[in-house]
Amino acid sequence: MPIEAKPFGTVENQPVTQFELRNRLGHIVRLINYGAIITAVEVPDKQGTLANINLSLPELDAYMQRHPYLGSTVGRFCNRIAKGRFELDGKTYTLAINNGPNHLHGGLVGFDRLLWHAEPIETEDACAVRFSAVSPDGQEGYPGQLDLVAEYSWNDANELSYRFEATTSAPTVINMTNHSYWNLGGEKSGDILNHEVKMLCDRYLEVDDTLIPTGKYLPVEGTPLDFKEFHRLGERIEQLAATKGYDHCYVINGNPGEAPRLCGIARDPVSGRVMEVLTTQPGVQLYTGNHLGGAYPPYSGFCMETQHYPDSPNKPAFPTTRLDPGQTFQETTIHRFSVE
Repeated sequence: MPIEAKPFGTVENQPVTQFELRNRLGHIVRLINYGAIITAVEVPDKQGTLANINLSLPELDAYMQRHPYLGSTVGRFCNRIAKGRFELDGKTYTLAINNGPNHLHGGLVGFDRLLWHAEPIETEDACAVRFSAVSPDGQEGYPGQLDLVAEYSWNDANELSYRFEATTSAPTVINMTNHSYWNLGGEKSGDILNHEVKMLCDRYLEVDDTLIPTGKYLPVEGTPLDFKEFHRLGERIEQLAATKGYDHCYVINGNPGEAPRLCGIARDPVSGRVMEVLTTQPGVQLYTGNHLGGAYPPYSGFCMETQHYPDSPNKPAFPTTRLDPGQTFQETTIHRFSVE
């Protein structure tokens, strides 16, 4: 399946390219090599009408400004690290403070602001772009040079998969995600409060008032965070006054690191579009776009960010985010789209 490449502006005199992946059904994914960002996912509703369901920005200049990580590949460490500090092998590392008192999404120059090398890949049943980049030793305060791969693939089953890989020159920590915001009615069709969501997660992480985990796993049962059966996103959102909506890390049932397992399903009753999310990661952050800003009002899209847990470098009991020389960091997530 051919991949179409188009110019998408320049960054520091370097060309940025947009890649269009089109499957045999005529459904489309677009990505750019700045930030390894997803800029569109066009799939049909129950009438067969295509629409972009991935919140996006109109041009490169908008992506180069600070934005809420729309569609971005996020690292070195997605989500939060308390007070921008962690200890590794007896040495304390200090990171940027860019979210209240904490470090968020890799700091001031995270993976979302890198210009990645892009290699289009075409096969019989899928098309993909393999993005690669180098994060130097010491970038944003993190130790070790990272050699990175973020490969995004789109197939005839309407499965958008992304595979992250990294190796390091020195002991470090890593936690990567894609930060797409979804609106299954179409990116400017209104809010997502009537979307229905089911999460295959019996527990979530308790957090303090700056959204740093306390280390406790709490049951979702009997709380507004219980999506073990389908509930509308807006059904109990007013009970979450502290965060003005969902911004919680769920513990995915089953064993991480094996084959991708289902962690969440979202559906829009109006359009009929359905999105299933499968991952090898241990956690998923459900975020309802409570503080979007810019072109989009609150609740214009929702995220299911598959990831390791926030503040893991400071929580030895959490699944480790440590990466040593000779090891390879690998995680896979799949978004499967269909129509009811």
